[in-house]
Amino acid sequence: MIPIIVCGIVATFIIIERCIYFANIKKKDLKLMSDLNDSLSSGNFEACAVACAQADTPVSQVIKKAVDCRRYDEKDLRVVVPRFEHLLSTLGTIANIATLLGLLGTVTGNIKAFGVLGAGGTMGDPTLLAGAIAEALMTTVAGLCVSIPSLIFHNFFVSRVNHCIVEMEVKVTTIMLRLMGRVR
Repeated sequence: MIPIIVCGIVATFIIIERCIYFANIKKKDLKLMSDLNDSLSSGNFEACAVACAQADTPVSQVIKKAVDCRRYDEKDLRVVVPRFEHLLSTLGTIANIATLLGLLGTVTGNIKAFGVLGAGGTMGDPTLLAGAIAEALMTTVAGLCVSIPSLIFHNFFVSRVNHCIVEMEVKVTTIMLRLMGRVR
C-alpha cells in the first residue's frame, strides 16, 4: 500500500502542477497576442521583444526568436515543446505502476489466503482468511484509485500539449506573415 500511496501523492502533485501551468500560459499567451497585434501594427519590434520576454511562455520564446531573426525556422519551435510535456511521462508511468502494484497486492493477498487454507486443513482460520482476502481487495482498489485518475489526466494533458503545439504553430505563422508584410 505504501508505494501506491506514494504514487498517488506524486500523481496528485503532477496533475495540480500541470493544471496551473496550462492555465497560466493560456492567460499569458492571450495577453501576449493582444500586445503583439498592437506592436506589429506600428512596426515596433522592440516592444514585441519586450512583450515576449515578459510573457515567458513557449509561444513567446518562439515568437521572440522569429521577431529577432525575422525568419521562421521549424527547429526553433520544437525546442520549447519539452516545457509543455514536463512530468507527463512520469504521470503516465505512475498510471501504469499503480495498476501493477494493485495487482501485486492482489496476488500476495491471495497467496496468503491460500496459505491460511493450506495450513488450517479444509477451512483454516476464518479471520486470517478474511484478512488475507481483504488485503488483496484493498490493494486492488488503492491501485485503481491512483491509476484511473492518473491515466485520465495523462491523456488529457497529452491532448492539451498537442493542442498547444498547434496553437503555437498558428500564432507563430501569423506573426511571421505579418513580419513579412503578407498580412496586416
